[in-house]
Amino acid sequence: MTNKKNLLENQNHYDILIIGAGPIGMACAIEAQKAGLSYLIIEKGALVNSLFNYPVFMTFFSTSQKLEIGGVPFVTINPKPNRNEAVEYYRRVAETFNLNINLFETVKQVTKNEDIFELSTSKASYTSNNVIVATGFYDVPLLMNVPGEELPKVTHYYKDPHLYAFQNVVVVGANNSGVDAALETYRKGANVTMVIRSGELGPNVKYWVRPDIENRIKEGSISAHFNSELLEIRENEVDIRTPDGIKTISNDFVIAMTGYQPDFAMLRKFGIELPESLCPAYNDETMETNVKGLYLAGVVCGGLDTHKLFIENSRVHAEMIVKNISG
Repeated sequence: MTNKKNLLENQNHYDILIIGAGPIGMACAIEAQKAGLSYLIIEKGALVNSLFNYPVFMTFFSTSQKLEIGGVPFVTINPKPNRNEAVEYYRRVAETFNLNINLFETVKQVTKNEDIFELSTSKASYTSNNVIVATGFYDVPLLMNVPGEELPKVTHYYKDPHLYAFQNVVVVGANNSGVDAALETYRKGANVTMVIRSGELGPNVKYWVRPDIENRIKEGSISAHFNSELLEIRENEVDIRTPDGIKTISNDFVIAMTGYQPDFAMLRKFGIELPESLCPAYNDETMETNVKGLYLAGVVCGGLDTHKLFIENSRVHAEMIVKNISG
């Protein structure tokens, strides 16, 4: 009992510790604030770090209203907001609510002592009655596992097309991120080749973008190898396995838009059960995991199915969690 009393009297003790300062982590903090609960958000990078690392000219599929949190209007003159507008919007939300956030602080370990969580980071130690993991899925790319993937010219995070002007660029993948990278780098003068594992473009490619990429491929402005895969990456060329055999082409950069996954190693370290499907175990009415007092919020709940949850349909997690904690 003495040990627990000391933990509760710790000046770094909170009702809730929230891991991740993305839109859903911020939504959880806003709900905690409304409920009169003490909280702290801990984020290893910048505010809304995943959105910050999105391509500079990315346009959201969702309307601005569906991205709103905390009742703060997201005003834009465009039908769909872009990445820069979203980053600024969430910064203003954090400012409006004066959210308690520690940025550029990495969570190292979460342990439980009786019913109190002890959390250690790269900068400090904290205790709390509850922990919410709202870390998204953008931190761990799905690797191609091909020779040469470790070369500096290979990236799984496409940012700005200007870097690729007048270069020979291979884009791996045919969903929104791959299509955007192909079109934007092509329009900066790159010689673009797409390598697509299936026989067609991704089914969820944005409807206003699909005709553009289809026409660029049809006219030959962008080369596309369907039912193909990258075999090897070398300093100045790559090998592609195609239905017509192995092709070797000149190459300066590879943009591997192969997708991302939650940090499963971190979830296991926290004691969260991960079945073979890799979909974390949680109560879908309260978002509480198999560890009492440890909750999941946002895209991290979907496991490998990262197309199931988005900002607009996981904002409700914040209300569900805080209601259960304060109830």
